[in-house]
Amino acid sequence: MLSFLLKRALAMLPVLWIVATAVFFLARFAPGGPFDMERPLPEHVKARLNAHYGLDRPLAEQYVRYMANLARGDLGPSYKYPGWSVGELIAQRARVSAELGAWALLAAILAGIPAGALAARRHGSRLDRALTGAAALGVCVPAFVLGPLLALVFALKLGVFNALGWDTAGDRVLPALALGLTVAAPLARLTRASMLEVAGQDYMRTARAKGLSEARVWFVHGLRNALTPVVTFLGPAAAGLLSGSFVIESVFNIPGLGRLFVSSAFDREYTMICGTVLFYAAALMALNLAVEVAVVWLNPRLRRSVAGGGGTGGAEGGGA
Repeated sequence: MLSFLLKRALAMLPVLWIVATAVFFLARFAPGGPFDMERPLPEHVKARLNAHYGLDRPLAEQYVRYMANLARGDLGPSYKYPGWSVGELIAQRARVSAELGAWALLAAILAGIPAGALAARRHGSRLDRALTGAAALGVCVPAFVLGPLLALVFALKLGVFNALGWDTAGDRVLPALALGLTVAAPLARLTRASMLEVAGQDYMRTARAKGLSEARVWFVHGLRNALTPVVTFLGPAAAGLLSGSFVIESVFNIPGLGRLFVSSAFDREYTMICGTVLFYAAALMALNLAVEVAVVWLNPRLRRSVAGGGGTGGAEGGGA
């Protein structure tokens, strides 16, 4: 498993280099600059700022210097917040976004997987149709619509939670639900389909023949084997929660990384744009790696293949 993790980690490095290169040049080629404001600065002040941050040098030289600093773990200085580095600001804001994403993912799992399993257990019933209809509605409603609706009902009308801020435990509820329910809907549909697929397998009939209760057959034997496609879905879903936090953090006034990324794009803050994009890219690849590890752990055949030095693709091909 250690060798498997090491190979996957090394494969991330070329991808991060490509992402860093693409974002570096795209940010430079966009109109405007980090010191172009509504009230223009005097030309001599702007020239001194460009010289101080090395923005007056040839683009190739800027790229080489940036990549050299990046190899040492230095994401560069912030133009908007003097005295702060990009790494310090990302570390400060990323904790908030990570907490929001974790609560949203927990809400999605607690709502989506039981709903999908229960709908499959009562296949064809009114409960199944109600849960399937609710999941279809949840797929159609984006987070930027659901968030204001939740704030309107539970904050402004009922006064149960705050509509803005990130100070108390109650402030986590509405943003986490707004993000999590958008993922819970497709998760419930996928769980239902996967559970119906394993319902007719031989091991399910064997479990019933042993006299096990129907609930144990469905929610222990069936659900565990149906979780492989669900776990595979959770990696991109968790990445979607991170990207979806851009809007939710603005709606609920949360001081997370999403708002910092949006403001840096408007301000043409090159170092912050590159740093946040690299952070999100690394987080996405780390989540995908975690999903691969979870899939290997859930599937005994894949565990034996990895232990024997094979890859996950080879094990899946052998099983097919």
